[in-house]
Amino acid sequence: MITEEQVLNALRQVIDPELGINIVDLGLVYSVDIEENRVQVAMTMTTPACPLTGMLTNAAEAAIWQLVPEVESVHIRLVWEPPWNPGLISEQGTLELGWVGA
Repeated sequence: MITEEQVLNALRQVIDPELGINIVDLGLVYSVDIEENRVQVAMTMTTPACPLTGMLTNAAEAAIWQLVPEVESVHIRLVWEPPWNPGLISEQGTLELGWVGA
């Protein structure tokens, strides 16, 4: 049985090349839905015009396929609401960015 934590751990392997932190701690992953062995991830980008959209969504899908052995299907759904903002970055992400005390 696939767990949300397995999927999130896989997604933590996907690093945003501009900021150098993973997409989970960056706050790009909004939800993970698992039905049987089918995974759907709702995620966003830092901006709708992000030139890395295809690369990040492909990397997210590949990470799940590689690191979650029971998965039968993966769907990455881009969402734009709510818009991403720096307040979505996790505490770990702010530490990695050097925003301590910001």
